[in-house]
Amino acid sequence: MIKIYHNPRCTKSRQGLAILENSRKEFEVVKYLDTIPSEKELTEIVQLLNIAPIDLVRKNEKIWKENYKGKELSDREIIIAMLQNPKLIERPIIINKNKAVIGRPSENILTII
Repeated sequence: MIKIYHNPRCTKSRQGLAILENSRKEFEVVKYLDTIPSEKELTEIVQLLNIAPIDLVRKNEKIWKENYKGKELSDREIIIAMLQNPKLIERPIIINKNKAVIGRPSENILTII
């Protein structure tokens, strides 16, 4: 089943959700600010996306700029930072079986549904 990691307050995330709704396929919505993924789950998401953890970070967030920017962090430390501050996680993330994309731009979602 398709899964979307969604933030209802984010325009791009709402656009991603609309694409899934229009696809008429079954999907699960994970409001990741309410249901924070586990370290294992976030690590698996990064692996499915085939990116480094730093590439999943919203680097313009105030939390990042004030607490992490310019520091040398390991991949695990970056994942922990995202788990402690889930607003740092780029959104939306869509997973379909063994494929995943970040829905920015929204058209990326069409490649896996």
